[in-house]
Amino acid sequence: MDEKQFTVLDLLSLELKEQNALSLNCLGGRAGLSRTITMPDINRPGLPLSGFFDSFAWQRLHIFGRGENAYLDKLEAGGETESLQRFFSFPLPACVFTHNLAPGKLFMEIAEASGCPVLQTPLASSDFTSRILRVLSDLFAPETTVHGVLVEVYGIGILITGDSGVGKSETALELIERGHRLVADDVVEIRCVNGSIIMGQGANKIIGHHMEIRGLGIINITHLFGVGAIRDKKQIQLVCALEDWNPQKVYDRIGTDEKTEEILGVKVPMLEIPVKPGRNIPIIVETAAMNERLKKMGYHSAKEFNQNILRWLESESARAVYFNRDDFI
Repeated sequence: MDEKQFTVLDLLSLELKEQNALSLNCLGGRAGLSRTITMPDINRPGLPLSGFFDSFAWQRLHIFGRGENAYLDKLEAGGETESLQRFFSFPLPACVFTHNLAPGKLFMEIAEASGCPVLQTPLASSDFTSRILRVLSDLFAPETTVHGVLVEVYGIGILITGDSGVGKSETALELIERGHRLVADDVVEIRCVNGSIIMGQGANKIIGHHMEIRGLGIINITHLFGVGAIRDKKQIQLVCALEDWNPQKVYDRIGTDEKTEEILGVKVPMLEIPVKPGRNIPIIVETAAMNERLKKMGYHSAKEFNQNILRWLESESARAVYFNRDDFI
């Protein structure tokens, strides 16, 4: 999402549910709802309220908890407005009061005059902070789109890529028939969350769970296989690149040579799977998913096979040397 276009009003309009719900409402400063949020971070304005403005991160959302609200009550009781006037002289994106707290009349008057939105949430400060950081991290995450199919197989998010017509959708359809789940077909929107987690989802929520099968047309996976056959988003943990079988190319037959594909700066394990008549690609993808789960549990089949072969060769060589000794009786 373009940060220049994400405003406070957009934040209020987000349809977030359950553990992501922010439960925000606007107390005042509605004239400033068009102010943009440009940083995926928050600020607790204790120091600025006391008059210390060095390194003031005014570009962030400002969270007022019970401590800050108690200090505001003290300022208002003493009629001290200098720090508040200076505080609102900056083009702050918005101020958010947690615990259903509401600022005093003086604070609201200065906020209205400066055009700064004042928001309120019933959530505790710690809970709201974790939620808003999670939401902002997702909104400001680097993103890209790729041509492919994203499926969840045995809990592993697999991005199936390849040239048009190689059989990506057909492979995904067979996997869905086997009980796995579709995340997105044709166009996959990818975000890098927290700098290391690659999340994929459909680029369009309305058509995201439809598939185009040549010779059949557009099908609705939800209607055909039920809601258990889809999910909205999934971490991409493996890339399966389908390609037409090239007899001149040497394909990996052992599995010790691990390849990766870099997506938004993160290296994701990648498999090159050659396609030709007679090869059961869906069962290969299933096996790749189970093998990837084993790797994450610390068990690497190819490496163990290689080590067993080396131990066998060493034992055979040692036995041959022993039995070929001249002094053997």
